[in-house]
Amino acid sequence: MKTIIVPTDFSETAYNAARYAIGLAQQAGATRIVLYHAYELIVPIPDLPTAVPIVNMDDLRESSMEGLRNMQAQLRPMMPAHITLDIRADNHLLAANIDQVCREELADVVVMGITGGSQLEEILVGSNTVDVVKSSAYPVIVVPTQASFKPIRKILFACDLRKVAKTTRKAPLMKFLELFKPELHVVNIQKEGREHIRPEENQELDNMLHDFNPQYHFIDRPNIPEAVTEFAQSEKADLLLIIPKKHGLFDSIFKRSNTSRIAFHTHVPLLSIHE
Repeated sequence: MKTIIVPTDFSETAYNAARYAIGLAQQAGATRIVLYHAYELIVPIPDLPTAVPIVNMDDLRESSMEGLRNMQAQLRPMMPAHITLDIRADNHLLAANIDQVCREELADVVVMGITGGSQLEEILVGSNTVDVVKSSAYPVIVVPTQASFKPIRKILFACDLRKVAKTTRKAPLMKFLELFKPELHVVNIQKEGREHIRPEENQELDNMLHDFNPQYHFIDRPNIPEAVTEFAQSEKADLLLIIPKKHGLFDSIFKRSNTSRIAFHTHVPLLSIHE
């Protein structure tokens, strides 16, 4: 791992994610962190009243760069000498352009903050962090506000075991596992009454993870996202790994629902590697 991208909106949540990225860089041997701000120029619509202020593009960019320079200055005392802290600002939509930024900066992973607790649904449904996880082809580590960096020694891989080997991008997954050489736990949580798929029935997955001696766990719970986050905390996992799929676990964790209000209340950072 060489380069980590940290998108920021200059909030305390973003600062916390940046501090996490510094710890991650030290453990992973990365040499560069890029603080990135995507600002949007609002184009005025002719039908609106002329009193609506028009933002100057140069002013908007300078404001963005000033925020980045301030953040850079505050984080620099925490930086080890061998890690460079760069800044970048673009007039872009973040989720739509993060992969282009990653390609241009030769990034290995994106680290973003997220607000946890009971406010999660109200604040973050449709937020930048959720949108980036859903759209980016690059690995994304989501850092809850309450989380601080701990060396990654135990990873909990939450999956449904159905076609997981076929939908998992092996290269980035193996890269992370080989880098951290963690104690690996694979957890399969099913709603009560549904039959579990045993590991021997998914030989391809077992073969893929064989070198890391995974431990398998099978749990029956009606609320799968809640069970995953609680199990991650009870196992004192350093990282929760998921493979986002349409209508899958990630969607259900961040789902707004009147009948089942789910909050991502775990303090465990979440690594997403898109299928």
